[in-house]
Amino acid sequence: MLGRTANGLYWMSRYLERAENTARLVDAGLRLSLTRSSGADDEWESILHSADVKEAYFKKHDKVTAADVIDFMLRDRDNTSSVINSMEFGRNNGRMVRTALTRDTWEALNECWLETRQLLSKRISPAVLPDVIETIKRRISLIGGMFFGTMLRDENYNFAQLGTFIERADNTSRILDVKYYVLLPSITSVGSSLDSVQWESILRSVSAQRSYSWVYQEDYSPANIADFLILNVQMPRSLAYCYEKLCSNLNYLALSVGDRHPAHSTAEAMRNQLRTKSIAEIMDQGLHEFLDDFITQNNQLGMEISSAYRFY
Repeated sequence: MLGRTANGLYWMSRYLERAENTARLVDAGLRLSLTRSSGADDEWESILHSADVKEAYFKKHDKVTAADVIDFMLRDRDNTSSVINSMEFGRNNGRMVRTALTRDTWEALNECWLETRQLLSKRISPAVLPDVIETIKRRISLIGGMFFGTMLRDENYNFAQLGTFIERADNTSRILDVKYYVLLPSITSVGSSLDSVQWESILRSVSAQRSYSWVYQEDYSPANIADFLILNVQMPRSLAYCYEKLCSNLNYLALSVGDRHPAHSTAEAMRNQLRTKSIAEIMDQGLHEFLDDFITQNNQLGMEISSAYRFY
């Protein structure tokens, strides 16, 4: 396979996953803001920080407001990670490798782009924001369904899956990290009902509230929710699940191409870490510190994959 095709499939999947997760991050911010009695806008800064776009935001705005953050995250062309830019980059990469996609996948991608562009053609009012976020998530999920249901399980599939799970691992860790930056009114609020509501909001933002209740019943403790999103290998957005998929797709490529690269060792080391660590050890290390290290190592793996398969 040409490196250009592998690159196009990998980045098409990354950008689509990024668009969906950016919408989820805004959803997390909206839900967390509703837990505040003061209604202050400052906590939206946590969303900018977690998305790593704070510096870009302050180049355009003097202060943080909910309306400006939502607009910046969803439809600002100066934000390279905004939903509208991510969708456009994903669609452009898909068009570049159109012959490597099934017709169903391409049509779902193109229709998603056209609807998203229409939805985000003007500022989104708070009244319709939940519906807009749901539409974006549903449309992008439809592309994933078409891809999963119609694509041949060959190298094209493996490269697209690598893009999906590298990006999903990055974004789940960032969404989880939002909680760290959302300050409770005081230290005495840790473990309070407000604390629990904020953790529940994180679950809702990754569409995991129902599946969480199947595993942990109604025990919404921070440790259980962190365990679910980091270590539970049955949860499709958890870090552990992402790394099981990354390792299996890299192994399929190794069998197909007949070669292994540093990316294989890095992915396996991270998967083994997620298999053997307990949530108590992660909490003792510090949740934010753990997530910070994870994001750095995940980025390193992305660069090793690009280097190994000669993306250009």
